[in-house]
Amino acid sequence: MNTKEILQAALDLAGISETPADSGVLVEGDSIKRLYMGVDVDTAELLLARQLGADAVLAHHPAGGSTRVDFHNVMESQIDHMVKAGVPINKAQKALKDKMGEVERRDHAGNYDRVVSAARLLRMPLVGIHRPADILSEQLIQVHLEQKLGKNPKARLKHLLAALSELPEFQAAETKPAIRVGSEDDFTGKIWVAMAGGTNGGVKVIKAYFEAGIGTLVVMHMPEDVLKEVREQGIGNVVVAGHMASDSVGLNILAKAFAERGLEVIRGSGIVTPGAR
Repeated sequence: MNTKEILQAALDLAGISETPADSGVLVEGDSIKRLYMGVDVDTAELLLARQLGADAVLAHHPAGGSTRVDFHNVMESQIDHMVKAGVPINKAQKALKDKMGEVERRDHAGNYDRVVSAARLLRMPLVGIHRPADILSEQLIQVHLEQKLGKNPKARLKHLLAALSELPEFQAAETKPAIRVGSEDDFTGKIWVAMAGGTNGGVKVIKAYFEAGIGTLVVMHMPEDVLKEVREQGIGNVVVAGHMASDSVGLNILAKAFAERGLEVIRGSGIVTPGAR
């Protein structure tokens, strides 16, 4: 396979036709037989991949180039996800605006070429796949929770935690799903998994979900300042599933698909691999 084919395979699995802003081929390569995959990739991972005999590296979190500089643009996908949850489209757009600006300013100041230039110098092909993998995680977890709890109108947060813990990545992870807003005996209400919008949308987005009738948001992670404000709102619940485990759900789906296409896949840099020691 080549880097373009690896990227296209991920897009196809996620069911999207265009490459999102947080994904892309950063250093092209072909004749790839052994692929190193990691949640976070820096120069150290590039050197490790070379030492392990990998022909290319797949970075989940944007490692640089356009996937870092234009990262904020992928956050617009949250609008569609919010609308599906019942948030009016104009309200969704306004709720997201401030956080998008904050992320754009942050990444504008960053060293966007540090890791990519290292990959070029090492002649190590590098591809970034963020949103496609997160879509796979979000979809699988949403379907799983609906199957387990959808017929129970009085499901409680403790039941949600138990359902999440059935998934192999959450069983294997050191960080377990946790209730960050609410308590074990609180009713879940309508459960909504929000994991594929680039990054957390901020307190206004969370409030918009709750005001639209969502009872419990399931997310990968949420910063403390946002959690504090959400607690003060006293509207809904937040369950943090765990960053590495949640990312790993989608990445393991990709790894399996790549292996079926003939690639030897090496998983590292934070990917939770059930059954691995």
